Amino acid sequence: MKTPEKQNKVLLLGLGLDNQDGHVRVTRGENFRLFGGSHDTHKTMQEKCIKFNEKLTGRGKKLEDLEPNEFLDLAAECQMPVLDAPKPKDRGPRRDEGRREAQK
Repeated sequence: MKTPEKQNKVLLLGLGLDNQDGHVRVTRGENFRLFGGSHDTHKTMQEKCIKFNEKLTGRGKKLEDLEPNEFLDLAAECQMPVLDAPKPKDRGPRRDEGRREAQK
């Protein structure tokens, strides 16, 4: 029996670090997950993610279909800060790479 290919899920992740009231805030929405923050920070993150989704829908696209520049443009339109993930350093082949080649 052939297993279905697992589709990668792309999400916006919001982290608020200014919470001082002890309240745990978590919001799950279409294309996003938000954790933490003060009441105001969490509300702002929610609003920006909702606005992002509205603009995405307006373009007739899914988050996982966006090119990196399209994503950055949409994020900028929503005044959404984006952290740039560092590129992995070239450290040679991964440990499991030989096993994957053997499985082919």
